[in-house]
Amino acid sequence: MTIPQTGIFALGTASHAYLEFDLRAAADERALVTAVARLREPRTTMSGVNLVAGFRPELWGRVAPADDVPADVEGFNRELVGTDGYRMPATQHDAVLWLSGSAYDVIFDVARSAIATLEPLAGVAEEASSWPYQHDRDLTGFIDGTENPTLFDAADVALFPQGSRGEAGSILLLQKWIHDAREWESQTVERQELVIGRRKPDSEELEDKPADSHVARTDQDDFGKIFRRNMPFGTVTEHGTMFVGFSREQRRLSRMLESMAGIVDGMRDALTYYTRPVTGAYYVVPSIPAIRRYLGG
Repeated sequence: MTIPQTGIFALGTASHAYLEFDLRAAADERALVTAVARLREPRTTMSGVNLVAGFRPELWGRVAPADDVPADVEGFNRELVGTDGYRMPATQHDAVLWLSGSAYDVIFDVARSAIATLEPLAGVAEEASSWPYQHDRDLTGFIDGTENPTLFDAADVALFPQGSRGEAGSILLLQKWIHDAREWESQTVERQELVIGRRKPDSEELEDKPADSHVARTDQDDFGKIFRRNMPFGTVTEHGTMFVGFSREQRRLSRMLESMAGIVDGMRDALTYYTRPVTGAYYVVPSIPAIRRYLGG
């Protein structure tokens, strides 16, 4: 049986780092994949840190055998332009490392070591670190991930199915969203609940939620299930949400973004008036056997 990168499903970790890399001008794509493959040994952890590695879909498609390359997957190569000129930026990079663990000092040391190892081939283009907030809430104060599948069902949602190209891999959508905390916190709880479409204390879905509420605009019964590993990030003065979404079908992710931006029917997600994306990239997250093919160089 093909083994996925198990860090995708490693819930309960308290510290996270997200490192996105761009290939250097003279560097070889296969050499980068090989270097990342070496970071992934042993299979699941490095010094107690979970590591999930991914690659720009086009880069992976040029390097990997056809059976390891999922069909119809592409990078976030064009910004998404919605109603009223609303935009979601495209900041696609060549590779991503997502590290998670129990304490940030270990994450910090492992991240620095990984950056140093890859430095001859690729430079850091984006970096963020994150941590849990009030157990399971994001920085809007609402519980995040209410509709997430259980770990029992998550693999069926997140991984390319058995027998398909790229089996046991996944497509990752990674976005950094900055919150307008002052504007959001000036709203009454009742208004916030209408924006989200849920009650704030217990995350119960509103029976009469507005059509532009976040829950309505991202209804997974309409667009298909995804597995989210979102986390808060940032500083006291500038902060927000790292959207970390895994799916077996890229279209599930892209359709949700189109709905939020108002491309589907001209109605924007009400939450986008209080938070804005500043990055956007898709990555193929190969299975462990697919990555380990490159350990020979």
